[in-house]
Amino acid sequence: MSRPIAAWNPLDWPLTHGVVPYAVLAVGCAALLALAVSRAPHWWTRRLPAALVLAAGLTALVPVAVDDWWQPFPDSLPRKVVYWIGVALLGFCLAAFRLPAGRRRGRGAVVLAALLVLLMSSSQVNRYFDQYPTFRVLLAPWINPAAKLSSTPAAATVTVPPGRVLAEVWHRPAGLPAKGTISTAPIPGTKSGFKSRDAYIYLPPAYQATPRPLLPVLVLLPGQPGEPADWVNSGGLQAQLDGFAAAHDGLAPVVVVADQTGGPWNNPLCMDSRIAKSQTFLAQDVPDWVHAHLQTAAGRTAWSIGGLSLGGTCALQLAVNAPQVYGSFLDISGQDEPTLGSHAMTVNAAFGGDEAAFDAVDPLHVLARQRFPDTAAAFVVGASDKEYGPAQVKVFAAALKAGMKAKANTVPGGHDWHTFRAGLGDNLTWLAQQTGMIR
Repeated sequence: MSRPIAAWNPLDWPLTHGVVPYAVLAVGCAALLALAVSRAPHWWTRRLPAALVLAAGLTALVPVAVDDWWQPFPDSLPRKVVYWIGVALLGFCLAAFRLPAGRRRGRGAVVLAALLVLLMSSSQVNRYFDQYPTFRVLLAPWINPAAKLSSTPAAATVTVPPGRVLAEVWHRPAGLPAKGTISTAPIPGTKSGFKSRDAYIYLPPAYQATPRPLLPVLVLLPGQPGEPADWVNSGGLQAQLDGFAAAHDGLAPVVVVADQTGGPWNNPLCMDSRIAKSQTFLAQDVPDWVHAHLQTAAGRTAWSIGGLSLGGTCALQLAVNAPQVYGSFLDISGQDEPTLGSHAMTVNAAFGGDEAAFDAVDPLHVLARQRFPDTAAAFVVGASDKEYGPAQVKVFAAALKAGMKAKANTVPGGHDWHTFRAGLGDNLTWLAQQTGMIR
């Protein structure tokens, strides 16, 4: 039996399992060993111990600097990630103590060895998060950049009678493309003043038909740190949606991957607060832009919002604070409350210490005082996610108590792209059912 052609393309070689990551691990370990061994005088008694102590001290400072001082994201660095950062630091510390004694050629070898240790550590961190499963995904921004969204003329639309779903009246026309399209477009913060990065838009094959079915909309949100392109590249968005469309005569939701943070290290909490009016952006500016530029279904029952990690928390927030816009939501590995790292820090930064103002929009408080019998919710978390797993249990229970039509499940993985990809793929059928696309 012949091997698939893709297997022979280096761009499709896996980076998280198989030969490549183990080869990188072996080469990196050999480079680290070479850096640790020397015939130089006083190496074993002075320089090596000094390098080890310095690397250990720098490694101990990493979580303090990131989690306590800088605080670029709400959750702490995983221990395994800190460990591999420490290995990289050890490589550079060993190299630094070897460089002064080496000749020019020897110094080049030392620098190369340190870079190989860094490559090994980066590879292991990537294996932990599974963000770049192949070279193709890693290099996607350069080898497969998305085009700008082009305007398309309005077309006649397919009418769905009351009591029917779109799939029951839609018939795939001859010549319909097999795949959808991915493009980018800026979404201005007309009402919110929010400055976002370009959104990514997936238009399924059926969108290219005439007459055009009025497809439901899924607003999808990335995590933090992150960007909308993450769902397209690391999340395999087009492959997942094209696969769904192939099984449903070209039907799939229109997906708008919006930017709710404005930058990789920003966290405006998806609220209207002193920080920004992120909620207004997602509840008004994004829907207004979709209605103005695309032909889609209208009304809350046809609109869903979903996301991963911080994006999952945001999806929950918008579903309870703007239920008139979003009738269903998908929360993948979200938190139990919006946070900048601690409750006190969040309330102070967003509302000047006003607990009542925070409680007015905090999803758990909203769920405790309101009922949402017409909202559908899906919660997904990785089976080995010890931090976000308990939060998902807590929020799921609150959603049920508030009358939501909620479901929850775990998938293999942790707080990583194994979980995020599965969380979306496993729920595409559910989303299509909630939004009137299929029965």
